[in-house]
Amino acid sequence: MSEKENVRIAPATGKLGVLIPGIGAVTTTLVAGVEAIKRGLAQPIGSLTQLAAIRLGKRTDGRSPLIKDFVPLAGLNDLVFGGWDIFEDNAYEAAANAKVLETSLLEQVKEPLSALKPMKAVFDHQYVKNIDGPNVKQTGSKMDKAQMLMQDIRDFSEKNGTSRNIMIWCASTEVFHRPAECHQSLKAFEAALHKDDPDIAPSQIYAYASLMSGVPFANGAPNLTTDVPAMLELARDRSLPVCGKDFKTGQTFMKTLIAPGLKARMLGLSGWFSTNILGNRDGEVLEDPGSFKSKEETKLSVLEHILQPELYPMLYKDFYHAVRINYYPPRGDSKEGWDNIDIFGWLNYPMQIKIDFLCRDSILAAPIVLDLVLFLDLAQRAGMRGIQEWLSFYFKGPMTAPGLYPEHDIFIQLMKLKNTLRWMRGEDLITHLGMEYYD
Repeated sequence: MSEKENVRIAPATGKLGVLIPGIGAVTTTLVAGVEAIKRGLAQPIGSLTQLAAIRLGKRTDGRSPLIKDFVPLAGLNDLVFGGWDIFEDNAYEAAANAKVLETSLLEQVKEPLSALKPMKAVFDHQYVKNIDGPNVKQTGSKMDKAQMLMQDIRDFSEKNGTSRNIMIWCASTEVFHRPAECHQSLKAFEAALHKDDPDIAPSQIYAYASLMSGVPFANGAPNLTTDVPAMLELARDRSLPVCGKDFKTGQTFMKTLIAPGLKARMLGLSGWFSTNILGNRDGEVLEDPGSFKSKEETKLSVLEHILQPELYPMLYKDFYHAVRINYYPPRGDSKEGWDNIDIFGWLNYPMQIKIDFLCRDSILAAPIVLDLVLFLDLAQRAGMRGIQEWLSFYFKGPMTAPGLYPEHDIFIQLMKLKNTLRWMRGEDLITHLGMEYYD
C-alpha cells in the first residue's frame, strides 16, 4: 500500500456498546460526564477525541481540523453503557457513594445512571483481597464463567441493538502475578479454564470472553490480563485490537512530562521519591501488598525507560526511585501525589523539584476511557489487530510487541498517536524537520 493511500475504515454506523467490568468511581464519572455533555451541561475537557486538533501538511497550509472531524469516530449519542460489578448498586447509587461529582450534577443525569445496573461479576477474592461483594457468579468452572460472560455480551447487544462493542477494564487492581504455563498458548489457556487453574485471573476471564465474542479489549489496570501469548494469539486470530495497561492519570502523568524535559537538557537525577494518599476504593484495594505490587511495577518502570541509564550512566545509572501509596479515607477520590526530585546540573551542583499534585483520579481517568473506547472502535473498523501501541499515550505500562521496550515519553507517544491517524487517512506523516521552509 502506498503512503498516500487511505486505510479502509468501515463507517461508524449504529450503536456502540461500551462494556465495563467495574461500575465504580471511574465508570460512573465517565457515564455521568457523557450524559451531561449530551445535554449541554458540561464540556468534554481532557478528551483528545472531542477537543484536540491535528495539524495536516505544512505549517503554512493552515489545516488543523479537530480529530473527531478528521477520522470517523462514533458519536457520544451512539454510546450505550453496560457492565459488571461485585456490588449491586446501580450507576447513580455508585456515583453517589463515590462522591466524585456534585449532587446537583448527578440529579440532572439520574435517569440514565439509574438505568445502568451491573450484571453479576466474575470475582476471585485471591486476586482482590481487601473488598468483597454479593453480586458475583457463584457456580461453575472458570470456563463456565467465561461462557456466562459471553452470554451477558450477547444479551446486552440484543437488548440495546448495538452493532459493535468495546470492553474496557475499570475494575480493581489484581494481585501481582507473572505469566504461567497456562498463558503460553490459547490451547493451554482454554484447557486451564476448564481445570479452574488458579493462575487465571478474573480479568483474563473477561478478556477471553470479550475476544471470543469479537469485542476489542482495553486494560485500564496494571493486571497481567491480555499481556500474555495466549491472549495475543486470540486477538490476532480474531483480528481484534487490544491495548493497555493501567490508565496514566496522576503522578505517573507528571513523571512522563518532567522526566523527558530533564533528559532533553542532560540534567542528572539522584533520586525521585513519590508518595500518594487517596481514600477511594482503589486506595483500599491497594492497601493489600499483592495489589500494590502490580501498581508499583508500572509506576517504577516509567523512569527507567525514559531516562535510559544504560545510555547515560553518568546522569542516571544509580538514581533512587521509590513509590508509596497510602490509603487515607478522608481524602476520598481527591488523591494527593507528592514528588521530591533531586537533580544535579553543571559541575554536579544539586537542585530540587517539588510537586504537590492535588488531583481527582476519576476526573482524569474518565476522558481517557472515552478516548480509548472511541479509538479502539476506530482501530477495529480500520482492520487493525493485536497490540495497538499507538494508544500508549493513555497508559502507565504500555503494551508492545514481545521483545520491544515501551516508549514512555508522553510527547513521543502523542506524536505516534497523531501520525497513526494521519497514516490512516493517507496524509503525510509529520516529522517536524521543517527544512522545506528554509530552502
